[in-house]
Amino acid sequence: MFISFLSRWLLLISISGSIPFFMTSARHTHPYYVSVTEIEYSPPEREIQIACKIFTDDFEYVLKEQYKTKVDIYHPLNKQELHKQITGYIQKHLQLKTDNQAVPLQFIGFEIEGEATWCYFSAGSIPPVKKIEIYNDLLYEYKKEQVNIVHTKIGQERKSIRLTYPKTNAIFSF
Repeated sequence: MFISFLSRWLLLISISGSIPFFMTSARHTHPYYVSVTEIEYSPPEREIQIACKIFTDDFEYVLKEQYKTKVDIYHPLNKQELHKQITGYIQKHLQLKTDNQAVPLQFIGFEIEGEATWCYFSAGSIPPVKKIEIYNDLLYEYKKEQVNIVHTKIGQERKSIRLTYPKTNAIFSF
């Protein structure tokens, strides 16, 4: 299920061309500070799947600052430690509630695509969702120019929002 979600989502993003700023060469300064978070609820599986796309150099910087250690996502010395760091950072800066209930995010993994890092999370046993509340301040401590785009999807209904500093919260009703 998660793989099909991931495949569909990656295909949608690559076809849409809605994020051309991720297409520059790796590890170079970029003029945009943007993350994209896709949140999809699957009613038949009662599962939420989350994919976050973050510029790798910016992500390494905030992880280094939070954990006071060298971070190299491209060539990690200790993958388990990097997984803990990614999980801790995302869980602190991206939080969900469905129908007023906190949703614990479980880390699935990450992958590198060009100069961006995709981080994947899921949450199971979620009853039918009518409202999703999102707290997202990813990378706000790094750049006040940071923009966090959030897409939510339940069934065939999709809603999106653009969060800019200092705005951190969004509520979607379905």
